[in-house]
Amino acid sequence: MFQRIGFIGGGVMGEAIIRALLTRAVLPASALMASDPLAERRRLLAQTYGIAVTESNLACAAEADLVVLAIKPQHAPEVLHELRGRLESAQTVLSIVAGLTIPTMVAGLQHEAVVRVMPNTPAQIGEGMSVWTATPAVTAPAREGVRRLLQALGREVYVADERYLDMATALSGSGPAYVFLFMEALIDAGVQIGLPRALAEELVLQTTLGAARMAQETGRHLAELRNMVTSPGGTTAAALFAFEEGGLRATLMRGVLRAYERSQELGRGAH
Repeated sequence: MFQRIGFIGGGVMGEAIIRALLTRAVLPASALMASDPLAERRRLLAQTYGIAVTESNLACAAEADLVVLAIKPQHAPEVLHELRGRLESAQTVLSIVAGLTIPTMVAGLQHEAVVRVMPNTPAQIGEGMSVWTATPAVTAPAREGVRRLLQALGREVYVADERYLDMATALSGSGPAYVFLFMEALIDAGVQIGLPRALAEELVLQTTLGAARMAQETGRHLAELRNMVTSPGGTTAAALFAFEEGGLRATLMRGVLRAYERSQELGRGAH
């Protein structure tokens, strides 16, 4: 594992990784440092996790063998320029910035050892899904260190082709928001038919969790699992007909496509 990790950006995902590493005892707090322009964020990270903090991105990166870019896409050009030519060849850079491509990072940083990762917010509770890839300059030990770091967040999948990262951004990166919206709608529907909101919420949360785990653990095709619940002429069949009639499936597919296109736009804007 890396001996020291510097987080450029202490926002939601940066904090999630810090929390996961400490909670799972992957690294001690003394091995972590974070930089952030907001004094309140630096104070929160220092007080909550006991890590070192700084306003300077250069100071944060200077002593780290892994430099994590956990910034907003619109700040990427500025940060890449600031770190350009300032990293040692033995250092590895890991980016969780949506749309920020490896060629852009390599050129912007003048640094070859780069990893690109698309995590998602359930990483905050150790149930995340991370898709990642790396340049040939990232050594085998560094790749194993990245793998261990991502496993602290949940599941991880390595892909050899970077083009899958924008696709993962649209599907798993943004995916929790789609699921939350669907769950909200189900809860509202429960209230509409007369359930108390607290009861409707409990039913929906456990049903969603149970359905996901059933799909994961049985390994059965989703259509097969759906058919197991759907009796001919029954209540589920009536609901599914209404969903199809309203274009739910096509709407979801269009949403993912738009997210994919937006991820590519963000990547072009980071040049």
